[in-house]
Parts: sequence; structure tokens; C-alpha cells
Amino acid sequence: MDLGLNGRVAVVMAASRGLGRAVATALAAEGCDLAIASRDAGRIAATAAVIRAATGRRVISAAVDVTKADAIAAFAATVQDTYGRVDILINNGGGPPPGTFDSLDDAQWAGAAELLVMNVVRTTRAFLSHLRATAKNPGPAGACARIITVTSTSTKEVLANLMLSNSLRAAVAGWSKTLARELAPEGITVNCLAPGTIGTERIDELVAANAKRGGITTDAARAAILARIPAGRFGKPEEFAATAAFLASVRASYITGATVVVDGGMMVS
Repeated sequence: MDLGLNGRVAVVMAASRGLGRAVATALAAEGCDLAIASRDAGRIAATAAVIRAATGRRVISAAVDVTKADAIAAFAATVQDTYGRVDILINNGGGPPPGTFDSLDDAQWAGAAELLVMNVVRTTRAFLSHLRATAKNPGPAGACARIITVTSTSTKEVLANLMLSNSLRAAVAGWSKTLARELAPEGITVNCLAPGTIGTERIDELVAANAKRGGITTDAARAAILARIPAGRFGKPEEFAATAAFLASVRASYITGATVVVDGGMMVS
């Protein structure tokens, strides 16, 4: 299936590792030129070099502090100056620390709100005018103005010891659904992509936290998670990224306001 992504311009946030890097790589492999960002200048530059060499696509990178609106706006201006358009925005960021209600103070709640909610709000605001221009001038291959936000299966079913993620990612899901309704008449789709247990460094961190909380070994904590997954294994970042590429494509033009779960059947909701 031709996804119609060749020559598109995709912005991928938090792309230096994990799911963000996998999504950026998949989009480049489908023919997108990229603008990727993370907090670590050295790591994101190295990632850009790897993707550039593997795919032959143009890739620019920047260190961006997503808590600073002016830093995101400057990145958006650089992308526009470089490519002249933006077709796809992938909102992504790190996960908040695990914890129960009693273990979390105001500073941790505020930090998680910045990371999960305001990050997405600021980034989308910075790029929305560019996406609107794309939607108005679709070109011969058709319109492909996409906003995709990486969330979590916690928006569908709360997860133990993840009070911050359960609470604040639900806010992002509500934001995305509302924005989808607002932008649908303009031809811009807005969706969430919810990873289950995908084999990344983040999962290793959560396994370690579960082991500590339960007083068990990391192997036992990992086995407990695997036992809940009907597919019997952790997902691969490439499998998650392939789903993102489809949602970003011209083939997904009638999918908006959705949260697409990639979890091997783990959620029972």
C-alpha cells in the first residue's frame, strides 16, 4: 500500500530514543523529510545522522525545551524556513515518574502537567498555522495535515502505580478529541496513539519500579506484565511506528478523534 508520504514534512518531538525515534525512522523510510527535537542536543543530532544515513531523507534536528513556548516557536520557524511546509506533527514526550497518590507532592504534579499536557498544547499551537496552510494547499498527492499525540493505554484503563499518567494523559485524550472536532472541517485530523508494553527504556524503568514496589525481582515483575498480554510478548518499537505512519498517511484521512491502541490485546476495556 502506498501511504502517500513521499515528500511530506514530519515533525517528531522527543525523537532521540524510544518510540519517538522509531516513529521518525518509519516516516523517513516512507519518504518523509524530518524535523526532530529533544532536550539533548548531542543525542538528537546523532539520531538525525543515523536516520539520514539509513533513509537518504533530509533530517534537521534541534534541542528544544518544551517547557518554553518561545523555544518551541523558534523551532517551528526553523522548520518552516527549511522546508516551507509542515504536513505531520507527532507530539511526544517522556513519561512522568511512577507513584501513588500519597507519594506525590505538588511539584511532581506540576512537573507532570508541564510534561504531558502543556508540552502538547504549546507544540500544537506553534505548528497549527503551518498545518492549516498545508490543509488549504494539499498539492497533487492530496491533503495530509495530521496531528498525532503519543499517549498511553492508561487513557483506556488505569495502570497501577501510575497516578500521574492515569490522570494527566486522560486530559490529553480529552484535548485531542475536542481539537479533532474543531479542526475536522479544515481537513486536519487529530488522533492519539496509545502504546501498551513496547520494548523501550521506559518499560525497563517501569518494570524496575514495579519490582521495587512489590518487593520482587525484575524478572518476576517482567513476567507479571507478560502474563497480562494475550500476544505473549512485548511489542516492538517498529510495530508501534508502523501504526503511526499509517495514521499520518493519506490513507487515514477519515480517522480523526480516535485513540488507537497498540498493546497486543492487553487492555480489557
